[in-house]
Amino acid sequence: MKRRTFVQTSLSTLAGSILLPSIGLSARDELSKYQDFIIGHNSHQYKIDLNWGALDPDFYPVNDCHEMVQDSKGRIILLTNHTKNNVIIYDKSGKLLEVWGTEFPGAHGLTLNNENGEEFLYISDNSRHEVIKTTIDGKIIMVLPYPADSGKYEKKEQYVPTETIVAPNGDIYVTDGYGLQYIMHYNSKGELLNTFGGRGEEEKHFDNAHGICIDSRDKENPTLLITDRNKNKFKRFTFQGELLCTIDLPGCYVCRPVMHGEHIYCATIWSNDRSANTGFVSILDKNDQLISAPGGSTPTYVDGKLNHMHQAVQVFKHPHDVCVDEDENLYVAQWNSGKTYPIKLLRV
Repeated sequence: MKRRTFVQTSLSTLAGSILLPSIGLSARDELSKYQDFIIGHNSHQYKIDLNWGALDPDFYPVNDCHEMVQDSKGRIILLTNHTKNNVIIYDKSGKLLEVWGTEFPGAHGLTLNNENGEEFLYISDNSRHEVIKTTIDGKIIMVLPYPADSGKYEKKEQYVPTETIVAPNGDIYVTDGYGLQYIMHYNSKGELLNTFGGRGEEEKHFDNAHGICIDSRDKENPTLLITDRNKNKFKRFTFQGELLCTIDLPGCYVCRPVMHGEHIYCATIWSNDRSANTGFVSILDKNDQLISAPGGSTPTYVDGKLNHMHQAVQVFKHPHDVCVDEDENLYVAQWNSGKTYPIKLLRV
């Protein structure tokens, strides 16, 4: 870690005002009509807060805001691929607490894991073709390089990791969502144990294995839940890499799944067209049924199949991740959105 900045609460530049996201005036005016607007369906509806977390971009710039997590202190940690400050840490009100990181030009995936009482971050970097484990304040602990010993890759550029998850036994799973689509299974020391998935047309294969999480709602049978974004579905695997089932979500280019209580949350792009500026949030219940889509069309099932989803309210531009706090408020990070700061959704 080359730079770490602590932000004093007495800074007059921040104490005096709350800024709207640093987007063009016309775009700001267009979005402002959605401030305090209610979106979502059924039991999961939310009020939009466009002001949360917005900073002075001259001092704390963002590029793509890729992912967010909440630590044990209740702080919200944002990962961006801007190397002036890769990690931006807020309190829940959106006040800036700390920034660090200048070494992660392809910062994409952010996973927090508690290991014997100490929290660590796992950063998946597209440009470095590596996963980097750090302390909560940015000290590098371990680097997982491209898996040359897997026999799947001829050069590191073929490996473009997008996400990680850590199992209860310390094993690490990495999704190569922008590369050859394999899932890497390491032990806690970073030794490769298994590889599964890969690009292909069979159900066990992927076309953009973008995200991964552990679904432990069934305490006796925890599983891996992995995104197949371009196929609009989640795929459920055993920890050994055996496919169990799929969850079809037509029209939903889902990013990483996030577990909170009995529900699955995920940022969802409606179109893979970078210029489309579309998206919403998807929320699935304990039966893996889509029950709410804040910003999207009303989820409707016919004969057990979900109707094709689409964006209904143009609030989001390429949402990329959802962080859920203890009050079930949502924080939505976006990429390719004009370098905007996250949007907060307050549960109502």
